[in-house]
Amino acid sequence: MKRYLIIVLLVVLSPSTFAKPAPALKNPTQGVLCDQYFCANRNGISDSLTLTYLGEKRAKALASQGAFDKSAFTFSNGVFCDVKEKLCHVDRYFSDGKRSPVAEKETRLLFSGGDSQ
Repeated sequence: MKRYLIIVLLVVLSPSTFAKPAPALKNPTQGVLCDQYFCANRNGISDSLTLTYLGEKRAKALASQGAFDKSAFTFSNGVFCDVKEKLCHVDRYFSDGKRSPVAEKETRLLFSGGDSQ
């Protein structure tokens, strides 16, 4: 009985139980997605869109990262987008040499000019 109680307590008190879910992505205007750190469009991470929708503090934080490839990126909710492929995936990891499943909603919003929400 004690063994089962310990297992239940470990599950209930695991760090994932208390982890906050990642905030949903925002779609402030057609073809733009933002998390709490940056905004992107069909061309990739955008300094100007980040400034417009997230403010000067986030724009400066993005600029302080220096030069990097802005065409492939992972939002804070784990969704990975690649502007060369014109696809977003549920995460950035590979399984058996293949990308994770396509994140249909984010792909539509970013690359198909889907409606803003």
